[in-house]
Amino acid sequence: MGVPVNEAIRRAEAGGGALDPYSFELVTGVSSCLERLDRLISEHLEGWTMTRVAPLERSILRLAAFEMTVPGDVPAAVAIDEAVELAKRYCSDEAAALVNGVLGAVQRAGEEQAAREDGA
Repeated sequence: MGVPVNEAIRRAEAGGGALDPYSFELVTGVSSCLERLDRLISEHLEGWTMTRVAPLERSILRLAAFEMTVPGDVPAAVAIDEAVELAKRYCSDEAAALVNGVLGAVQRAGEEQAAREDGA
């Protein structure tokens, strides 16, 4: 894989670019939940595997899925929109469509689960 999270943070800080607290929370949170996030994303990849998804798109999906599934103040729609915009800017239109479709499915599954739990 890539550079370990602690090493990436150390390098950023050594270069004069300390992470703000929210970015630090996102980076360490995604890293600590990587297996769970990959399982969640994989459940909604139709005709794809995680290894087939390009590294940058995987990172965007993981980040947004983390924001969507960890209690906080980021609405799912905002996390999805930001992820799609990142994919459009740094990847391709096809990647943006993939990100939108997968995260939309994650959102719907989360809403369905919440509705089941409320009705139980």
